[in-house]
Amino acid sequence: MAVSGFDIDVPRWDQSTFMGRLKHFANITDWRTALLPDSRLDEAKALVESCRAGSVPPGTTEEQLHYAKKLYDSAFHPDTGDRMNLIGRMSFQVPGGMAITGGMLQFYRTVPAVVFWQWVNQSFNALVNYTNRNAASPITPNQIGVAYLTATSTALATAVGLNFYTKRAPPLVARWVPFAAVASANCVNIPMMRQQELLNGIAVTDENGNKLGHSKKAAVKGITQVVISRITMAAPGMSTFQRFKEEGSCRLHGFHLVSLRGQCTIRLLQQGPMNTRTPAFLIVVQSGRASESFYR
Repeated sequence: MAVSGFDIDVPRWDQSTFMGRLKHFANITDWRTALLPDSRLDEAKALVESCRAGSVPPGTTEEQLHYAKKLYDSAFHPDTGDRMNLIGRMSFQVPGGMAITGGMLQFYRTVPAVVFWQWVNQSFNALVNYTNRNAASPITPNQIGVAYLTATSTALATAVGLNFYTKRAPPLVARWVPFAAVASANCVNIPMMRQQELLNGIAVTDENGNKLGHSKKAAVKGITQVVISRITMAAPGMSTFQRFKEEGSCRLHGFHLVSLRGQCTIRLLQQGPMNTRTPAFLIVVQSGRASESFYR
């Protein structure tokens, strides 16, 4: 069914409610849109621009217009209308962030591995922050370079410093080093990459889109919320994986050990003949008040 008089810039869901905003952003950050070719994205942009001009192609349905707007919002910058690079799009956050997070959590024991994965992560974050910057507040190449080097240095200093500090700590504590580095770097990377907004403020408009002026307070509030949301997004994956991996490390060949509360202490007590009832290995697992013995 064709449509006429369709306002394509009106959000599909009510943005005054949390669920409406959740559906909206889940829709435009759908990772599957990152798999589409540029030609398909350009077609969506052309359809959106035609709808804005009041010239909807015959036979176009409302669902097709919604999908075109989804692709447009996921791949094109809202200020400039230019197609964003693939890695910097928010729709690439799931596959890209998942791969990098896995690398940071798996390879954290040696300094070269920590340095490499923190560099990869901060390079990825810098590209995302630059791609999604406020185009109304331009940033110079020198400022981009300073922001990148500062954030990367902060992440490396935090990760390497904590890596040395936790050498004698339990493995579970050491596994939190990547998250600490990510959190500290986000506190530097985002404000530095968007420093022009903090210095000059961001444009403030009324409900009709009329520009009222610039506000530094709005910039501080917005960037602070971005920093908190980035750290919050990283927390579940990095913390949940820590627990599963730590419990998985409490499995030995010939034994199945249970770890409670994410803590596992294993102690070799006795070795005896394999053909007797004396345990070949007696393992004591201590976690809080729990203490059990397992026999082969």
